[in-house]
Amino acid sequence: MKHLIKTIRLIEKQIQPYAVPSVTKIAARRDPYQVLISCILSLRTKDKTTIEAAYRLFRVASNPASLVRLSRGRLEKLIYPVGFYRNKAKAILDISHKLIKTFNGKVPYKLEDLLAFKGVGLKTANLVLSLGFNIPAICVDTHVHRISNRLGWVKTKTPEETEKELKKILPRNEWIGINTTLVTFGQNLCLPILPFCSRCLAVNFCKRKGVYKSR
Repeated sequence: MKHLIKTIRLIEKQIQPYAVPSVTKIAARRDPYQVLISCILSLRTKDKTTIEAAYRLFRVASNPASLVRLSRGRLEKLIYPVGFYRNKAKAILDISHKLIKTFNGKVPYKLEDLLAFKGVGLKTANLVLSLGFNIPAICVDTHVHRISNRLGWVKTKTPEETEKELKKILPRNEWIGINTTLVTFGQNLCLPILPFCSRCLAVNFCKRKGVYKSR
């Protein structure tokens, strides 16, 4: 793994022209609640749709107290057309009510507390910890899972396994940024099918696992 950090730096260099993921953009506001809600909106939804819905929502309700005053119907209209917007509206309302009732309107910064919210899985919880609170955590989504295996960093079958293995090999100061780096890389260059290997600066450090044809 001596080339791991060099590989990360090469990937970071080549993704500079591309837009960062929607949740990373929201995280620039330094508000854990908005990170949490935008994470929920982003599930199975394209970044452009997610960021537009998040901005519409936060202009009207940017914290739990203001959000619980919205009717479910109004909330659905604000976040439409994110995927499963009706289910997400219910989850967002439920989470906001629980934040007020149990956590004094503040998002908790413990993993077990975040996972106790209905609709919040490990990926979302880790993203809230890392981008919302700047607490070292590795968020493994499909991009991070795929690329970590493709590069040869890990040999895993599930995102949960990938998270555990990455924690063993990645320096702690790389944990927070790795999701943004690999998601941006995976959305623009290291695509699931026909990745742009000929343009990749890190190709000499990549095992190209599962790559049968590239560009």
